[in-house]
Amino acid sequence: MLTDTHNHTLPFSPDASMSIDELIAKAKSLGIPRVGITEHYEIDMVYPDDEVMLFDLDEYDRTFTEWRNKYPDGPELLKGIEFGYQTHTARAIDIISSCHDFDIVILSNHNFRGEDVYFSKIVYDIPLKARHAEYIGVMAEMCENCNNFDVAAHYDYINRYNPDNLEKVLYEDCPKEFDRFFEALIAKNKCFEINTSSIKSLIEKGNPSPMPDPAVLLRYKEMGGKMISLASDSHKPETLGYYFNECAEYLKSLGFFEVTYFAGHQPYTEPL
Repeated sequence: MLTDTHNHTLPFSPDASMSIDELIAKAKSLGIPRVGITEHYEIDMVYPDDEVMLFDLDEYDRTFTEWRNKYPDGPELLKGIEFGYQTHTARAIDIISSCHDFDIVILSNHNFRGEDVYFSKIVYDIPLKARHAEYIGVMAEMCENCNNFDVAAHYDYINRYNPDNLEKVLYEDCPKEFDRFFEALIAKNKCFEINTSSIKSLIEKGNPSPMPDPAVLLRYKEMGGKMISLASDSHKPETLGYYFNECAEYLKSLGFFEVTYFAGHQPYTEPL
């Protein structure tokens, strides 16, 4: 099994429902060699019920050392963080990233017009192409404005909670925005994430084509993109490593033959 680069645990990610012990047990049962723990860190963002997705970074450092000491025989634990991007938080993200000893820093755009897509009441009232152009445009801005990160996560998060089971994020929806996004990503030698939670959502909705749009991946490759990470974005143990074997075969069919994970911000590859 390949490295799973993006996961969440309690108590640091309040929307998770698994402990580190549950994650480790599941990873061992699947033969996953290493796991990225990338807890949510949403600067200046308050959710319904006044929930705040921030945590004590020094406590996280100490706890992660305890986790590694508790499981010396693996799987290897990669200490990470997932920053939720907003335009005005770019500088804070870069400063925090540089002040802590992370293996992997993930940037995400969870928002649409100031609200998390999960909670938004207007996002799916916007016409599809306009909605996707706006969202991917912010992904591009995110990669242009931030520097101290490794991976841009789930470009298709905008569609994850869409009640229309046939819609998905296609390159043809907003080619200029995708090209701008890929240009920033590639220029900074950052990694493009394939997030299998998005695939899972499409499968559960009965979408006949749940894999990422091949045109997205082929355009990334055509522009010079090489680094792809695989992420289950698990918040519970049952989804760890979800659909990784199928994704590996799909990526090979498009001419990708390795995936990337990060340790100490350095990229390492695994063959598919």
